[in-house]
Amino acid sequence: MISRRLLIQSTAAATALAQSAASKGTVTKASFKSAKHYPGTVRDYWVYVPAVAAPAGGYALMVFQDGQGFINETGRFKAADVFDKLIASGDMPPTIGLFIQPGIMPALNPDTQQARFNRSYEYDALGDRYVKFLIEEFLPEITKQHSITSDPSLRAIGGSSSGAICAFTAAWNRPDVFRRVLSYIGSYVNLRGGDWYADIVRKTEPKPLRVFLQDGSSDLNIYSGSWWMANQTLAASLEYAGYESKFDRGTDGHNSNHSSRIFVESLQWLWANWKQPILASKGNPKSERQFVATILDPASDWEEISAGHGFTEGPAVDKDGNVFFTDVRQDKIHKIDHATGKVTLFKEQSGGCNGLMFGPDGRLYACQGKKRQIIAINPDGSETVLATDVGSNDLVVNAKNEVWWTEPAQHKIWHTDGKGTKKTVHEGLDFPNGILLTPDQSQLLCVDMRSKWVWIFQILPDGSLANGQPYYHLETWDTDSQSGGDGLTIDTEAHLYVATRLGIQICDAPGRVVAIVNNPQNLQPSNCVFGGPSLDYLYSTNREKVFRRKLRRKGLRSWTSIKPPQPGL
Repeated sequence: MISRRLLIQSTAAATALAQSAASKGTVTKASFKSAKHYPGTVRDYWVYVPAVAAPAGGYALMVFQDGQGFINETGRFKAADVFDKLIASGDMPPTIGLFIQPGIMPALNPDTQQARFNRSYEYDALGDRYVKFLIEEFLPEITKQHSITSDPSLRAIGGSSSGAICAFTAAWNRPDVFRRVLSYIGSYVNLRGGDWYADIVRKTEPKPLRVFLQDGSSDLNIYSGSWWMANQTLAASLEYAGYESKFDRGTDGHNSNHSSRIFVESLQWLWANWKQPILASKGNPKSERQFVATILDPASDWEEISAGHGFTEGPAVDKDGNVFFTDVRQDKIHKIDHATGKVTLFKEQSGGCNGLMFGPDGRLYACQGKKRQIIAINPDGSETVLATDVGSNDLVVNAKNEVWWTEPAQHKIWHTDGKGTKKTVHEGLDFPNGILLTPDQSQLLCVDMRSKWVWIFQILPDGSLANGQPYYHLETWDTDSQSGGDGLTIDTEAHLYVATRLGIQICDAPGRVVAIVNNPQNLQPSNCVFGGPSLDYLYSTNREKVFRRKLRRKGLRSWTSIKPPQPGL
């Protein structure tokens, strides 16, 4: 005998199917030509629009790479039919589906010339080019005709094989745009560096993502790696970092047999609780296993302190924990009162000051770019010139008021004892930028912005540098081998914080990246410093803004000398 409860459930399911059968969405095919990110390429795409009207705020969105295989009404997935049913049942919100093919640059003479096929270039790359293509070129054309929500929790992206890693990359780089990822037989191998994710997911501060993975034990095992092993490794990394994730294991090969069978179930899981926002897994007991959790305060996130500047740089902390920073383009120096968060103008017409740092004498030392000088700004605002006729970018001051600074254009590091002398102490780095001392004042650190290295030098008694090594190994973007490393700061355990394109990378004393702090509002940082009376807030200058957040670590002023604990090697 069938119970009343089962009968009700069966009746509800039948009603939903009947409704979906009578409420089919429309599918329209079109073509798109890229002019910016993939110039000269054309691609077909299909737009699915549900039969129901757009809700307030617009339709949800789901983007598929290699879209033809998913939308084909005679294929395995039949995505339009599945969308109809899941929207009718409430398992998915009313959703616009975009099914996009990879770009092709047609040959000028097809009889004798080959077209350029962009699939691997677009899909297997790890940078943000493809998601920028979607955001800046493709989606604006779609939103001209359809109302689509800007809520990233109601935006999903998916695909198979290289289309799957493309989906993950888009959401990884821009979780402010996509937060749900559907990945079938994903190519997380070294076609274009995709094996990097297994490592970087473990190091990076958790992002607000929900990820469904599928793969089979008979998947590819070729020159670039094993798909089966790579998917297992990524799944383990996501689980380790506390992400909302699911890995459906099968036995099939590099095909759609398994994924098409579970297509409905995987979409139901991906869109489960879709009325609730997707948040980062901070505070999750699993995410607490990440090393970054020993540094970040789970109750604190980036707080915007100041905005509307030209380009912020050179944060420096005074004896009371207040932070000063430069606006290079507007030629000003500002002060942040840490207790109140109030920002006031400290110095106008600063002479093009860039790098700043307080010394033990209470003066604010500065790289005065327009006047080609190194100066010390006294508490009353007057200036003392320490070195003239030198280019400069960033500087550091030790306990004796000695100054070292970088001159990127001339590939030099300089030194002055503060008594009118100056000398070059190193030449040869491609673009020496941020500069700092180790906690015991015995060694100098300098980031080469155009490489993946932070160099370390021993400081001799006369301020000269010796025994240099490319010591700290930074993570870099897929697009080039340059970290974009800029300003540096350090904590009491000798962990180095480096402002880079990927975020603020944190290196342990032996020189390894152990954690990456996400950029606030997707803005690349130029510099960072510890502030507050206890030096337990990290301040970051990010283009036209300044942010801060509470940490579990404490920083050091550059002229404070301590011997840090011996690192684990």
